[in-house]
Amino acid sequence: MNRPLYTVLFHLALPLIALRLWWRARKAPAYAQRIGERFARQLPPMAPGGLWVHAVSVGESIAAAPLVRELLERYPDLPITLTCMTPTGSERIQALFAGNARVQHCYLPYDLPWAMGRFLDHVRPRLGIIMETELWPNLVDQCARRGIPVALANGRLSARSARGYARFSGLTAPMLEQMSLLAVQTEAEAQRFRDLGARPSTITVTGSIKFDLNPDPALAARAHSLREHWQASQRPVWIAASTHQGEDEIILAAHRELLRSHSDALLILVPRHPERFGPVGSAVEQAGFVMARRSTDDVSVDTQVLLGDTMGELLFLYALADICFVGGSLVPSGGHNLLEPAALSKPVLSGPHLFNFQDIAERLRDAKALSVIDDASGLADAVRNLIELPQAAQRMGEAGLVVMRANQGALERLLEALAPLSAQGSRASPVPTGTR
Repeated sequence: MNRPLYTVLFHLALPLIALRLWWRARKAPAYAQRIGERFARQLPPMAPGGLWVHAVSVGESIAAAPLVRELLERYPDLPITLTCMTPTGSERIQALFAGNARVQHCYLPYDLPWAMGRFLDHVRPRLGIIMETELWPNLVDQCARRGIPVALANGRLSARSARGYARFSGLTAPMLEQMSLLAVQTEAEAQRFRDLGARPSTITVTGSIKFDLNPDPALAARAHSLREHWQASQRPVWIAASTHQGEDEIILAAHRELLRSHSDALLILVPRHPERFGPVGSAVEQAGFVMARRSTDDVSVDTQVLLGDTMGELLFLYALADICFVGGSLVPSGGHNLLEPAALSKPVLSGPHLFNFQDIAERLRDAKALSVIDDASGLADAVRNLIELPQAAQRMGEAGLVVMRANQGALERLLEALAPLSAQGSRASPVPTGTR
């Protein structure tokens, strides 16, 4: 497949895309809003000539936040345009940068040449920065036509994704050849991009900026205070976060088994997507657990499961727990960010499906900071052992923090790689590091 054929097929798929939006809007009404932005119509007023960062959804938006803050500091005269593709990502962006007049936001339009062209002509960025994996052929081509350099930041490419890209080499190779920078997390990912046709001179290994997470020191004190309010200071509390469909039943079965030996255990269950808050809450109640909701904060001494039905406070919910399971890993979704609980010195558990975080998972496992389980019984056993062996849990949490600190510095390396590109076609230059 080449790009013209891809573009024709994309146009033909628009009715299916509209149907998908309608279907998703039934569960998440925000998908029915701001439709014009998805075609680069009815875009909000934006200051042109700045830097543009694209983060597809919530996880990428959170990962991009430290980068955006550094860009704001180093380029004090430039606006930053932040785009995403999902309502939850949009909510997170607006919450992270509320009140900052230099950060402007809209949805990235669909990958149609005329829509991408209209968006770029509206924003006129001097540099596009795409987070992690969200590369689109017409996006990259329309930038190239306008002389806008495009960089992939914190790039990751699993072996499975690379095989998928390779099947469409006529589309992938020209797109990668047009890229100005591919700042990737590991050498293995760098080689996969080379094999797919990227120019070797554009590839640099920076590591993962997710290691540069530094939680607010006040988070632990806030969590301790809330647990006291819940009368849960002495209760064992564990969290299953970012869960996907098919995982919740496994987690609830593990919790039921855990309650046989630790009847006062409290599970914080946090679905990955907000449209699942209602169905997961119903499943918890139908399973016979005493449930509370984070949105109403009605936890009592009898509560067995707290449903994390709020947005934007996952790190705080991790801080509330003694033991952390990271979802998207008991089903083949590829896992989610294991470093958020590790940054809080929490012992980390996950399922075996970690292909989106393979390098990070291996580093944590090698340091004995991560335990991988396969099923409900294994999860119950792992949580029980960590409850009954608090010193082992503490060592596991401390080992994760050591891994975090040993691998920091990716953000600085990324910013150094971006600096020459941000100056292309512009008189703007970074504020020297020593004067910040």
